[in-house]
Parts: sequence; structure tokens; C-alpha cells
Amino acid sequence: MREVASESPKPKGSIHHLEIWVPFLERAREEWGWLLGELGYEPFQEWPTGCSWKLGGTYVVVEQTDAVTATTHRRTDPGVNHVAFHAGTRENVDRIRALGADAGWYEMFESKYPHAGGPDHYAAYLLNTDSYEVELVAD
Repeated sequence: MREVASESPKPKGSIHHLEIWVPFLERAREEWGWLLGELGYEPFQEWPTGCSWKLGGTYVVVEQTDAVTATTHRRTDPGVNHVAFHAGTRENVDRIRALGADAGWYEMFESKYPHAGGPDHYAAYLLNTDSYEVELVAD
């Protein structure tokens, strides 16, 4: 189901894939699909309980599995707080930020944009309908 074809060796320590368990697959497919598409990911795999997008040697999975024990994600609970993506130019970060709300991604730290992460860090912080946070970092 999730077998990935062998490619050239990847840098040691780079991320192979990220799997996100979601409470509502169709909403996740729309919201994550939009965001990942804006970042250059292409649809990769699909099965009844999930789907994935791929960029280079990395892929991102969203899945609604019977093993999920809750219908609410809380990024402030122990575990992963957010995922940060390289988003290209500052102009691209601005563009995705401006379009995000129409695709289910809402801005965090709006009054501190684009330097919520510090004066030398240009990024947008977005939160989707299910409270998953992403950070879009400019080059």
C-alpha cells in the first residue's frame, strides 16, 4: 500500500515521510492537499482510509484510521507541535498566507507577521480546521 520505489540514496537524517492521523479524511484531503500542492507536492497514493503527496524523496500521508482514539487534535498536548516547511521566497510565503483562509488554513500570530519566530526569521504560521499547525519558512 505505501511501498515507495527505490531512488538514489537520500541524505542521512532527511525525512522519508510524515504520517498524520486525522479525524476527518475528506477535510484533511482538501486542506492538506491544497497546502502541499502550493509547496510543490504532487498527489502520490490513495486508499480507502488515506492518501499521500510526494516531493522528491519525501512524502506526506493523511489517514483516518480506526486506531485513532479521539476526534480532536490538540497541538498543545505532548507530541509534535507543528511541522515547518521550506516555502521558497518571501513572496511565496506571503502568497500562501494570503490564500490560506480560503483553503482552511488560518493565520496564527498575525500581529507579529512575518517575524513571529524572531527578527531574522521570515515565516507564516498557519492552523487548519483540525488544529494542525504548519510553519512556512522563507529561504
